Parts: sequence; structure tokens; C-alpha cells
Amino acid sequence: MKLVLHGYFRSGTTYRVRLALNWKGLDYDYVPVNLVAGGQREAAYLATNPQGLVPALEAGGDILTQSPAILEWIEETWPDRPLLPADPTLRARVRAFAAVIGCDIHPVQNLRILKAVGGDQGVQSDAAKAWGKHWIEAGYDALETLAADAPGQNGFLFTDAPTMAEIYLIPQMLNARRFGVDLSAYPRLLAVEEACNALPEFQRALPENQPDAG
Repeated sequence: MKLVLHGYFRSGTTYRVRLALNWKGLDYDYVPVNLVAGGQREAAYLATNPQGLVPALEAGGDILTQSPAILEWIEETWPDRPLLPADPTLRARVRAFAAVIGCDIHPVQNLRILKAVGGDQGVQSDAAKAWGKHWIEAGYDALETLAADAPGQNGFLFTDAPTMAEIYLIPQMLNARRFGVDLSAYPRLLAVEEACNALPEFQRALPENQPDAG
């Protein structure tokens, strides 16, 4: 099955999908969509994803959108190197950890929301930066607590390898730095990031290693 990922190098949701594809050892083509230049609103891309958001994943004759759905599809289609633990309780904990980011942190500090908060000055306004920083810190306070008793090994959260929790966390760490969050307050999350970014699959997914990185 031919896979084609449409996304933007700095998009956290696209970054999640890159991580999952790399971890599963899947080959895919990459089509950049420049969010800053408005590529997501062009007719050609809207024909791929009518919502005008990234990522979109072409899979054979189908087009999948929304990173949570794409990630679950990848996990179900290629179960080797699993991103969800076998134990049902741990699976729920992984999904809950991911949801703190995917439902409560990222949506309120993405480009569309920040432009609305920032008014005429857009995402560079003090209001937009303060908004993003506030919600990231609130979420990270919860994540650090959730991670405190996570039973993972080798530096990871819930098993001895990355799971969906890490797939969501690593892109969000980039956003946290962009908004000036003091990450020294979150030592467990920093340790997880270090363990993940030592892996070649995660290194290949770094934003600066993508063909559309400026």
C-alpha cells in the first residue's frame, strides 16, 4: 500500500504521524503543505482534506484525516512494534496521557486559535504567546503528575519502548519551548524526551530534518 503524508514540518499533528510511521518502519512519500503561506486553504489541498488542516494521509485509494484517527489506523493496520500496551489498564492510561495533549493542550494553542486570540498582531502578539504558555503549563502540570508513577522502563513512560503517549508528547515539547515554558519544572517529561530522541526513528522525524524545513 502506497502511503503519502501531506503535512507541515513544524505541525505537531503531522509530527505525530511521522513518528508513528517511522516507528513502524513504514515507507511513505511526503507532500509539504505550507501553513504560513496558506497552502492548507488552496483548492488542491481542500480536495484532499475539506477541513483545510494537516495532516492528511493517502493510503491506497483512501484519504485519512485527523491525527488521532490516523494513529489508531496505523496501529491497527501494522500491530508490530505496538504503540499501545497489551494490558487494558495501561492502554487506558496511555490514551488518557495522549488525550491531555491531543484534546486539552494542543487544540487551544494551534495556529487558528492563536490568530483569533492575537487579533491584528496575530500569533506574535503578547496575548497569543501568554495564552499558549498558560495552557501548555496547565497541561504539563497534569502530565508530570501522570508520569510520576508510570511503570515504563528504559526511560519511557508505560512500557519499555515508546507508546502513543510519547508520540503525542515529543511534538508538544517543541511547542512548549516555542512558547517559553520553563521545562525544568517537568524533569520526568524531559527524561522521556531524551530517551525518545536518542532513537533513530525519532531523529528522522525531527522538524529540522524534514524537506520543507526553512
